[in-house]
Amino acid sequence: MPLKSSTAFAFSLTFFLLIANSLTLQTPCYKNPYKQFNLILNPNGTVTRPSKPPESPPALDPTLLVLSKDLTINQSKGTWARIYLPREALNHASKLPLLVFFHGGGFIFLSAASTIFHDFCFNMANDVVAVVASIEYRLAPEHRLPAAYEDAVEALHWIKTSQADDWLRSYVDYSNVFLVGSSAGGNIAYNAGLRAAAGDDLAPEIKGLILVQPFFSGTRRTGSELRLANEPHLALCYNDALWKLSLPVGVNRDHEFCNPTAGNGPARLEMIRRLGWWVLVTGCGGDPLVDRQVQLVRLMQSKGVRVVGHFTPGAYHGIQDSEPLKAKELYGVIKTFIHALSAQQ
Repeated sequence: MPLKSSTAFAFSLTFFLLIANSLTLQTPCYKNPYKQFNLILNPNGTVTRPSKPPESPPALDPTLLVLSKDLTINQSKGTWARIYLPREALNHASKLPLLVFFHGGGFIFLSAASTIFHDFCFNMANDVVAVVASIEYRLAPEHRLPAAYEDAVEALHWIKTSQADDWLRSYVDYSNVFLVGSSAGGNIAYNAGLRAAAGDDLAPEIKGLILVQPFFSGTRRTGSELRLANEPHLALCYNDALWKLSLPVGVNRDHEFCNPTAGNGPARLEMIRRLGWWVLVTGCGGDPLVDRQVQLVRLMQSKGVRVVGHFTPGAYHGIQDSEPLKAKELYGVIKTFIHALSAQQ
């Protein structure tokens, strides 16, 4: 199949190498990040979350553009999937791609039922014309990494073997599966993908990864982290606090869960190259994490991975969760990416 190169796509996904004009460190954030998160740290290593963000139920209303329902994956762990089926699939002669989605929230917050992610997946299923399986995984610090990765891989096993569900059985093209994640979910999609690539025959046939502003870090600050240290959507001290609560106790941010360019991370990309997966990485210039996302694209390119970087100027981390027009633009990028790969078969 192979596509000639990321620059030879029939469509144009623009890859801007965003170079900061100034790397001057801004005034550090002295606010208590846990207070800002509205978290109470407990002596036993757990947290109390006093407030719960808005949630939305699934809906089987046939008048909606997208139907949705919840299915249990592992009752003992409290994991489940919300499946989104475009109504037009009911009259589709061919089966649809499957997007396995992992939500953001710094590994600490939110749910597949959170309204912002319910709306995102609803609209993504409609605009991309794909079945979406949004996965509920266990949260840190009660369940530190790699718990979320383990739940993600278990979800992939469940998807492949869940023949009892009529939507998955009837409408999904199991040869056209993509792991999709935003922010921390992008990190989960990436690490779950590496685990599935390591010879896991129980996983469905994955065609690629779609990493939306993926959440990575490292012990050495990047230029964008310093330049945007007090960016209100993801200030540097908040970023540090999230990693402190989610990484295994005693490891630093150059652990492979956090920094894909450190340690054995680059060598692990050989598995993705060998399988011929394509990877889409999106980001924006106003995100403190953008330099790490660009670094990941460059690393993949150096390892021969088929990767497309789509970076835009301005904006901020998580913009697709709060600005519908930006989300719609992202759906268009995802749809073009998927359809371009399908056209090469």
